[in-house]
This record gives sequence, C-alpha cells and structure tokens, in this order.
Amino acid sequence: MSVTISSELLRRLVAEAAASPDAEVCGLLFGAEGRIEMAEACANVALNPARAFEIDPTALFAAHRHARSGGMAVIGHYHSHPTGSPVPSPRDAAQAMGNGAVWVILGTGGARAWRSVEVGAFVEEVIEQIDDIATPA
Repeated sequence: MSVTISSELLRRLVAEAAASPDAEVCGLLFGAEGRIEMAEACANVALNPARAFEIDPTALFAAHRHARSGGMAVIGHYHSHPTGSPVPSPRDAAQAMGNGAVWVILGTGGARAWRSVEVGAFVEEVIEQIDDIATPA
C-alpha cells in the first residue's frame, strides 16, 4: 500500500525534525485513507523528549473534536528519531494500537511511513510525493 503527501509538506516535516536534533518532534496527520493532506506540529510532552514522544493530549482531543464537527480526519501522526533511522522502535511498537493509523517517522535516513495494522505491529507504506497544486491567479 501507499500514502500520498505533497512534496512541500514532506519537506516541512523533514526540516522540522532537522531543526530539533536533541529532542523528538511530533504532530498530527490529517486527511483521508491513503492521503496526508495536512500536518500540525504538537508539543512533545514526554518525560524524556530526547528519547520518546507523547503528543500533547489537549491538541489530540481538540483535533478529534474538530474532525467530529466536520473538520479533516486525524489519520495518524508523525515523530522523529533524531539520531536513529526512520523505522519503528520497540517503544513505538508498544504504542501501536492496530487501528490503521499512519505513522510517519523522520530520522537520519529520511522519512518513511508505517501503518499500525495490529497491536504492536506495523506494515511499511510507500510514500508517494505529489507536486503541490498551484492555485490559479
């Protein structure tokens, strides 16, 4: 399977991760099945943000409330591994709920996407970058 994302949005996420070499960045992904349309950076409230991420629950609840009232659906989240590769860590696997959420992980090897297919397990998704659509003047 694959997930599409605009090349500009992916560049923004990679730059956000690169700008934080000492702590994991994290945020929410919005869109529809197989399509990331928007990302929102969130505070990492983990006790040790250099080695873990925890999305600020206030932001998470607000995003789900907004989706229920007609906003874009939360389809997953992103986070970085500042000194590691963009593959799920054992800590990531322990947090995987098997709910089909997309996890974009940013690391020293770039960005890779994963889908949580069952509790504790991921399947890699091919990232298909699409060109940004220019709006007519």
